[in-house]
Formats: sequence, C-alpha cells, structure tokens
Amino acid sequence: MTIYESNMGNRQLLDTATCFHCGETCKEEILPFDNHPFCCKGCLTVYQLLSNNNLCGYYDLENTPGIQQRNPVLASAYTYLDDEKIMQQLLTYKDENIAKVIFFIPTMHCSSCIWLLEHFYKLDPSITNARVQFMKKELHISYNPKETSLRKIVTLLSSLGYEPAISLNDLEKRTQKDDHRKLSYQIGVAGFCFGNIMLISFPEYFGLDSFTQGSFSKLFGYINLVLSLPVFLFSAQDYFIAAWKGIRSKFISIDIPLALGIFVMFARSTYEVVSGHGIGWFDTHAGLVFFLLIGKWFQQKTFNTLSFERDYKSYFPIAVTVLRDNTETTLPVTSLSIGDRILIRNNELIPADAILLNGDAHIDFSFVTGESDPIRKVLGEIIYAGGRQIGHTIELEVCKKVSQSYLTQLWNNDAFAKDQRSSIESFQQLVSRYFTIALLTTAFVSAGWWLLMDPSLALNAFTAVLIIACPCALALSSPFALGTAMRILGKHQFYIKSPQVVEQLAHMDAVVFDKTGTLTQPSAAAIHFQGKELTSSEKQIIASVVSQSIHPLSQKIKSFLAQRNLLPVSTLKEITGKGLSALVNDQHIIIGSAAMANIVQQANDNLTTKVYVTIDGKVLGYFQVDHSYRDGLENVIETLRPCYDLYLLSGDNEKEKTTLLPYFKNASHMHFKQLPADKLSFIQQLQSNNKKVIMIGDGLNDAGALKAANMGISITESTSHFSPASDVIMSASMFEKLPAYLAFSKNTLKVIHASFIISLIYNIVGLSFAIQGTLSPLIAAVLMPLSSVTVIAFTTISTTFISKKGGL
Repeated sequence: MTIYESNMGNRQLLDTATCFHCGETCKEEILPFDNHPFCCKGCLTVYQLLSNNNLCGYYDLENTPGIQQRNPVLASAYTYLDDEKIMQQLLTYKDENIAKVIFFIPTMHCSSCIWLLEHFYKLDPSITNARVQFMKKELHISYNPKETSLRKIVTLLSSLGYEPAISLNDLEKRTQKDDHRKLSYQIGVAGFCFGNIMLISFPEYFGLDSFTQGSFSKLFGYINLVLSLPVFLFSAQDYFIAAWKGIRSKFISIDIPLALGIFVMFARSTYEVVSGHGIGWFDTHAGLVFFLLIGKWFQQKTFNTLSFERDYKSYFPIAVTVLRDNTETTLPVTSLSIGDRILIRNNELIPADAILLNGDAHIDFSFVTGESDPIRKVLGEIIYAGGRQIGHTIELEVCKKVSQSYLTQLWNNDAFAKDQRSSIESFQQLVSRYFTIALLTTAFVSAGWWLLMDPSLALNAFTAVLIIACPCALALSSPFALGTAMRILGKHQFYIKSPQVVEQLAHMDAVVFDKTGTLTQPSAAAIHFQGKELTSSEKQIIASVVSQSIHPLSQKIKSFLAQRNLLPVSTLKEITGKGLSALVNDQHIIIGSAAMANIVQQANDNLTTKVYVTIDGKVLGYFQVDHSYRDGLENVIETLRPCYDLYLLSGDNEKEKTTLLPYFKNASHMHFKQLPADKLSFIQQLQSNNKKVIMIGDGLNDAGALKAANMGISITESTSHFSPASDVIMSASMFEKLPAYLAFSKNTLKVIHASFIISLIYNIVGLSFAIQGTLSPLIAAVLMPLSSVTVIAFTTISTTFISKKGGL
C-alpha cells in the first residue's frame, strides 16, 4: 500500500468515525478508548471522568448525548466566583453546613443531560443534592461550603460541557429575548423568500406560456431554488434539529413528520428543477415554513402572555410588618425595598434576604433545606429568604429585592409534595407516544395508494397528512385551561400551589372542616377579661407576650389591651394548640388554655373560648372570647352536602355540638376535643376507606392534617402566615365562595375534556381531506397552527365563561 493510499484510508476513516461522546465527525484525529472513538481530548476526559464514577448510564439513554469539548473553558476563568460579594448575589441560601445555588444551563437538551446533572453529586461528595428543572434549563445545587466552593462546582460543570450562564442581571429574560429574536429572523427570511418566490411564480399561476416555457421557465426555477435555500437551511432548521434529537433519543416526536414533509417537498422541487421536469413546489415549501413559524410565534406569544399572568398575578399576597418612623405598617412583600426595616414574629416567614438588626433570632430553614432544627443568628448576620423565626419578634433590614417566584418555588418544594398522579397528564403521554407513529403510517399508506391510483396527488397527500395532523392541541388544552383557572382563582383570593391542584380538587369526595378560625370568625369575636382587674403593668406584660404571636387569639387580645409601649420578651415558647410561655422582667407568664395554665376548667358556654393568664404561677383570670360563625356558613354547608361527605374537627368541648348539628346533620361526622395528632389520624382513617379528602383549616394547629390530606386548604385572615403544608391558601373573607371554587375546578375539567374532543374532531376531518389528496400542503400549514390557537382560545374563553357563570 502506498503512503498516499494509507493517508486516503485514514482520511476516509476520519470522515466516517463519530465521537462516542458528542456525536461529531472526527475530522482531525481519532482518540480510541474502551473501544470507542473520541474526537478530542476534552470528550475523552469527560468519558473517563464519568466511567471512573460509574456514571456511564449517561450514554445508555441517548446516543452521543454529550457536548463537544474541543475548546474547554479554562478553570482560571471562574476565579471571580471566589469573591464573597459575588457569591452572596448568586447564592439563594448559605449557612455553615449547606449552601444553595441555581444555575441556568443553556446546553441542557435531552434526557441524558437530566440524568447526568441529577447524578452530578456523585462526581463531588461535597455536593449533597442536584435537581433539574428542564423546562427552565435550571440546575438547583446544594453543597457543603466547608468542603468545596462555587468556583470548583462551576469548573466541574464546565468540564462536562454544561457551563452555567452566569449573569448578575436577569438572565432568564435575556435568554428568552434572544430566542424570540431568532424566531423573528427566521420568520423574516421565510416571509421575504416566500413573497419573492410567489412573485416569480405569477406567470405559472396565470398560465402565461411565454414565461412558463423555454429558458424563462428554467431561469425562474433556479431563482426559486436559490431563494428556497435560506428557508430550508435557516428558517426550517429548528424542525430538523428537533427531529434529529428525537431520533437520537429513540423518541418519535411531532417534529419528525413536520421535518419529513419540509424535506420531501424541497427535495422533490429541487429534482424537478434540476431534471427539467417542472418548476417545483418552492412557493408551497416556503409558504409552509412561513406559516408554521407564524403559528409557532403566535403560540409563544399567547403562552408567554398567560405565563406572565401566572408569574405576577396569581401569587398569594404575603404580607409583612414594616417599621417606618417607629410605626408598624402591614404591606405586601412586593412593596418592600432594599433598606426597609421589617418585624418578623414567631412562626412568620422571612420574605427577603435581610440583615438581623435586633432580637434573638432562631431560624427554622426547613422550608428551604428540609432541616427543621433552628439555627441561631447573631446581630449583623444575613438571614436568607424562606426562613421562619422561632421565638420572639426580631427586626431585620432588607438587603435583597424580594423574589415572589422564589417564595412560590419554596411552596412547591419536594418536601411538601404529595403523590398525586394526573389522569390528564397520563392521557397526554399516551397520545404523544402513539400519535406520531400512527401519523407516519397514515402518510406512507396514503402516498402508496395515490402512487398506484394517481401519482400526481401522491406528494400532495403525503405532505398534507404529515403537516395537518397535530397533537399540539391535545398537549396545550390542559396547561392553558388549568393556567387560566389558576389565574381566575388567584384574582378571587383562592391561591393555588400549582395547576395540577385544580385538577385534583375536581376528584375530591370528602371535606373536613376545622372549627376555630375556619368556621368561626376571629375578627368578629367579642372579647372581655374575667378576673381581678389588670394593672397597667400587667396589661403591658400580657400585650408584650401576645404581640410575639401571629395566632388570631393573640392578635385579638393585643388589640383589646391597646398597649403602645411594649417590653422586651425572652425565652418565648409557643406550644401549638395550647398557648404561650415567656419571661418578661424576670416574671414567668403563661397565656393559653386551662391545661397550659394547670387549671381545672369549668363548664363553658356555647361559642366561648377562654384564654387563661398566670404570672409566676398566680392566676389573674381569663380572656373570654365569644365566637361568631362566618357569614354564609349555612349556605356553604347546604351547597356542599349533596356532593361531598362533610366532617367537623374541633379542639373545643362538645358544648358546641348542639349548635353545629343543624348544619352538619350527622352527629357521627362531628368530633370534638381533637388535638393536632387526632386530626392527622382522622384524615388518614378516611383515606384508608378510599376517601379523597379536602382538609380546611387555619394552618396553625392543623398543619399535619393539611399535609396528610389529599388537598389541604389553609384559610387565613392574614397572609403573613404562610402555610407550606397546604395546597391552597384561601382568604377568610371569601369563605362564602368555597362551593363556587370547588364547582369551578370540576367545570374546568369538563372544558379540558371538551377541548380534547374538538382536537380529535379536527384531526379526523383534516386527515380525511388530506388522505384524499384534495388538501394542499400550504392550506395544511395554515390550519395546523390555527388548530392549536383555536383550542387555546376555546379553553381560555370557556374557562373564563364558566367562572363568570359560577359567580367568580
């Protein structure tokens, strides 16, 4: 063999070998390892790293899923991440043992990426958790700051081909803007070429023989071919890329028939022009791509509009106490500014990163980290958003802008997730799995039929079938209907954790009510003190203790005492369902139930709650709170009874049984003297009898029951108390609307089912015309996105209509 022949053989080998890691052709060299070819040292290094850590399952999910590593980023490029100020801006949480950060990963693109990134912790033992949000291309990482650093983590990610896009500005909006700009360019190119191809094709449309025959016909054909190239190579590239990714991952996506239709039409047209058999279908090809992109743009605009409403209008309005000019003012967290001073009481959520100015802070970060042991913070230390103060009131200064989306993300933390499978999602997955296979089969069968019967209609039928059928309408109906429902409910102060909650509410068949704070109305309760007359000093002490609590009874007593100058409180302890214990001026104060104060309770009157007060063991008396039931209670119960089994749980004695029996009718469904553990046990007992249970409580004494229930609704007088155990937060002022909310969730499900039927009818009718060869691909390209827009419009308008009809 000559040297020339040897070099030619190596050249051919290089041209045919593809890198096992990234899938690119080995153009310069082949680096063999473990019987696999690699195109560069970067790809080989990544493979060796994964192999050494038993992570080669990365390559099992998809073929060549990696990112090309020929030009790796130098580790020195990330030294700026060692700067403490920059770290503070990037981290969402940090203490001695754990730090949390969210990275945007632009190169995340497939199931292998998700698998590797969620096993990222195996590459570095100091990383405790890695979780992917694929739709946002986000990687959430928890790590031990004692054992590694932010710079080392970013360097390791970059070495794998997943370099984070780090920006201290709003990266997500910038990236979204870039995506929209590219789509606009693609539409512009396709529209320009489509218009000019149609202009050149006018003689053909009008049968002008002098232009459509001879040299003019050939010239116009080649001009159209040149104009079609940018459409094929640039405007339509996303369809080909998505289809190729689907093939590589062995998943037949809807992009495959679209890409196939575009390719076949371009190839057939090119053949006709080059062979001299005609001028091709370039006008239809360019128009097809143009209208597909217009449909894609319109879908994105519609989706982004509704997503914007979800992001900024459907959040529950968490309130916070702001200290301005020594005056306490309650404001929504969205009104907070950097530098504002806020007061956080016992069990209240810290809404933004802030510096501790005053008070003894013991912060429960279970909301953020899952660890419930309180962490003590010293004056001047930063306390991260999402922590909950345990103890007396602390004063903080806001040092970072509030992120309402971050607080809602915490609400959707895995620690509070419930194992609820969505029947709608299961149906959609089934459709996605088989729809494209059936579509491709139909296209090839119809093309084969017309090749035998009338070859002139074969291409029309083949491409029209590929283009007109679309499962997008099926896929879009559910998120848009549920998203619209979520937005409408949010406007009526019924705040939903996630869209799936709307669907789950529709399947419930039992409702359990807590009594105090749920059926009763704390703000309307009458209060007076029974016992020895309180001195001004005793009133000041009692007011100082109850001001530390967010419990409605504590706030009611504080308002009744009307004390402005409060005393420092130490060693505050609040026992759920019982009361408060604290030290003020070295005096031990207990405010709470008879059991908390070690008092033998006397018989109570109906609708009466007693809050006892002792100072240094001496009983001063009790605050008597005469409850009143919420307006519209009877109508709420009467409306719900035909549809649900109704139950009542109360921590009070059975004296109220006779008062409530006319409402609930069945005495066996009413349970009194229930401790938090009893409520939890009752919910679990109902579930063991195959009941799907809604628990409605105030979130203070029944967090366990709210979490255990299939759906937990926290009813609150003040949204400053944020209950992570609940799926819904409902404003107490909207209690009368409860039946309307639940009925609306069921009707929303009917809208989704109706949209499925409309989509199915569209596909059947459209395919019937396409198979007959009577539908041009251009018309199909218009109808396909139009069907999706129609379903979106139907679900949005119908959901809005049923809300109005239902009184929302």
